Order: sequence, then C-alpha cells, then structure tokens
Amino acid sequence: MATSYNTDFYGWTQQQAELLRSGDVNQLDKENLLEEIESMGRSERRELESRLEVLITHLLKWQYQEGLRSRSWRLTIVGQRAKVNDCLAESPSLKHKLSESLAKAYRYSLISAEKETNISRKVFPSVCPWSFEQIINSEFYPD
Repeated sequence: MATSYNTDFYGWTQQQAELLRSGDVNQLDKENLLEEIESMGRSERRELESRLEVLITHLLKWQYQEGLRSRSWRLTIVGQRAKVNDCLAESPSLKHKLSESLAKAYRYSLISAEKETNISRKVFPSVCPWSFEQIINSEFYPD
C-alpha cells in the first residue's frame, strides 16, 4: 500500500475509503492515513491564518493610509471577515488556537502591510493592537 500511496495518491485514497467502508481496518495504510489526517488539520489552520493575515493587513492599511481608503479595501475586509467566520464555523476547535493563529497572522501581516504601503513595519505596533473580537466585528474599522 505504501507504493500505491507514493505512486497513485488518488487511487490510494479511494482504496483507503473502501477499506473503511467495508470495516477492513486491518488492511488500512495506518501510517500514511494518519499523516494525511494530520495534514488536513494543519491545512485548516493555515487557511484561517491566511484569512486573518489578509484581514489584518487591510485593517493596518485602513488605519495608516486614511487618505487612500477605498471601497475595495472595505470589501476585502468584509469578505475576509466572512471567510474567517466560515473557517471557524467549519472547524470550531480552531477557536482554541486563536491567540497563536492571530499572533502568527499578525507577523505576516506586518510584512504584507509594509510591502503594500511602503511604510516601514517598524511604524506598526509590534503586536496586534486589536482583539480577535474587534478584528471580526463588522462595525470595527480602526481610526
């Protein structure tokens, strides 16, 4: 089965699904199956962090480039808030990792904000100045 996993991933997934359906758990490729399940969980977390990064980047731009605020920025903020909420609705256990995910997303947001604004990241706060609740609040736009 390991050969099938390495040479025909799709075929391997279908075979594993059929083994699970039939209850033939002794034939499962447990090592690779466990790795794939863990990988799926990491992927969900990365998706949340990616959405937070884009959202926070736009909130930073909103705050630090008042004269350039646009409908596009507002819609990006609205859209990313919805996607963050969708991520959490689909995987509620990610809420337990919010502080870590927010900190990681903020670090990347600083890089993105510097790139998009040409403002040195040293100008921005070194830690996220907003709570998660503020960030996803549809009424919140930093001054």
